[in-house]
Amino acid sequence: MMEIISSAITYSLVTVSDLKELQILSRKVFVESFTSGNSEENMNAYLDAAFSETRLTQELENPQSRFYFVKMDGNLIGYFKINTGDAQTELIDEHWAEIERIYVVKECQGKGIGQFMMDEILGICRKLKVKCIWLGVWEMNLGAIRFYQRNGFSQFDSHVFFVGNDPQTDLMMKKDLTVSN
Repeated sequence: MMEIISSAITYSLVTVSDLKELQILSRKVFVESFTSGNSEENMNAYLDAAFSETRLTQELENPQSRFYFVKMDGNLIGYFKINTGDAQTELIDEHWAEIERIYVVKECQGKGIGQFMMDEILGICRKLKVKCIWLGVWEMNLGAIRFYQRNGFSQFDSHVFFVGNDPQTDLMMKKDLTVSN
């Protein structure tokens, strides 16, 4: 049973002025979540590429890429990122959106925060008139896969995701937003 540890959970759009905070949080959650099964060298290479100031600034300045900080009782505990149009890592359809990241700090995982984020993501995407939402999830991340399945996502493909120079398989999962669930 999941228990939400606070009712004061909020989210807000991240801006370029939040860059340093976003960078620190991104690196922290990625390390907490994916250190097991990845070499230190590959982790560092990924962290340096994916969460550099230059890369994050470019993503934050892209109007088709939206980051949202999630706070609980005023404390930053995670974020999610939605890509539309050309900002998607793979443009499957211009009427689709990608959930590129749902990151929650380790101490808040399993407490309903991910579900809060998913509910908000679905609401945002419906307001944007997105027809389908998709994401890539590491095939070894069984807990996340189960979470997405519980939320109505199903696998439709797979692609390679590099952590450093290590090619890994991400399952591509989608959820149709034109059907009432």
